Amino acid sequence: MSKKIFMDYLPDELLELGIEPKFRIKQLYNWIYRKYVDDFEKMNNIPKELKKRLSEEFVINPLELVNHEIASDGTEKFLFKLYDNHTVETVLIKMRDEEIKDGKKKEAKYTVCVSTQVGCKVGCAFCLTAKGGFNRNLSAGEIVAQTWFMKKFKNFDENKALNVVYMGMGEPLDNYDNLVKAIKILSDDNGMNIAPRRQTVSTSGIAPKITKLGNENLGVNLAISLHAVDDKLREELIPLNKAYNIESVIEAIRKFPIDKRKKVMFEYLVIKDVNDDINSAKKLVKLLNGIPSKVNLIYFNPYPGTNFKRPDDKTMKKFQDYLIKKGIMCTIRKSKGMDISAACGQLREKEING
Repeated sequence: MSKKIFMDYLPDELLELGIEPKFRIKQLYNWIYRKYVDDFEKMNNIPKELKKRLSEEFVINPLELVNHEIASDGTEKFLFKLYDNHTVETVLIKMRDEEIKDGKKKEAKYTVCVSTQVGCKVGCAFCLTAKGGFNRNLSAGEIVAQTWFMKKFKNFDENKALNVVYMGMGEPLDNYDNLVKAIKILSDDNGMNIAPRRQTVSTSGIAPKITKLGNENLGVNLAISLHAVDDKLREELIPLNKAYNIESVIEAIRKFPIDKRKKVMFEYLVIKDVNDDINSAKKLVKLLNGIPSKVNLIYFNPYPGTNFKRPDDKTMKKFQDYLIKKGIMCTIRKSKGMDISAACGQLREKEING
C-alpha cells in the first residue's frame, strides 16, 4: 500500500512521526473517531500545510464496502475489501431494541463482531472461514476501522456505547500485537472511547498468549471457544488443541485478571450428536470448577457442504438446565441472522465463488 493507514497509529506514535504539537493529534482523533470524517480536507481547524501532508501520506478509511446483508432480526453483515483485494467480514448485532422502561428511555444496544485476520490458521472442523485457509493478519487500523465504519454507517452519536467482540474471521491471539494496539486505539479517551470492559477477546485457546494478554492488564473480557470437554473430541474439532490442550488453557484462564463483576465466557458450540449429551454437561461442570464462568450455548449454524447438524431446542434446554442446576450461569445464545449468510465466513465465501 502506497499510503499509511492513519488508524494504525496511537497518539504517541503519530507524535513520533512528526505530527505536532500534541493538541493537533487530539483534534485529528476528534475529527476521525468522533465526527467520522474520512477526508483531511474537511477538517477546518487543521492548518492547510498539515492537511496537505496528511493527505499525501495517509488514508483514513482502509475499508471498501462490497456487500451488505440485513436479517429480519436486525443483524447486519458487512463484507469489506482491503487494499490488496482480500475481503473480511464484520457483523453488527442488535442485542436490544430501543425501549421505554419505567418512564425512562433505553437506547438500542449493539455488539460489533470484528475480524482480526484474512482467513485463519486454526482450522476448526466446523468453521467455514477455515476452509479458505490463511492469507494474512489485519493491521491494527484495519481492525479498528470495522467498528469505526459501523458508527459512521449507522450515524450513531459519538458517545453511543458499543460492545466490541474480537471473534469474527481469524484467531485474535494469533495476531497479538495488532490486537492489543487496536484495543488501545478503540479505548483512547480522545477517540471512540470504548472502554476495555466493553471489549471481549474470543480465542480458541492459545494458552501462552492468554497469559501474555492477562499480563498486559488491559481490562478486557475473555471468551474461550471451548466446544468440547475432552481432548480427543476437541482435537477433532479444533486442531490447535494438539498444541495447547484443555488443561493448559484452563490453567492460563485461572491466572487471567478478571474484574470481580465479570466472568470468563465459555463459548460452547452445540453440534447434534457430537457434544450435546448430558455426560458432556457433567464434564463441563467439573472442568469449570472454581472459575467465575458464564457458558454460552450456541446453536451450530449449518452451511453448504458441512456434515454437522443443528441440535434441537429440547436438547439445548436440557443441557442448559443441568448447568444452571449445578450453579453455572448459562444462556442459550439466540441465533442471529439465520435468513442471511449467518455462518462466519459465509458472506466472503459467496463473494469468492460468485
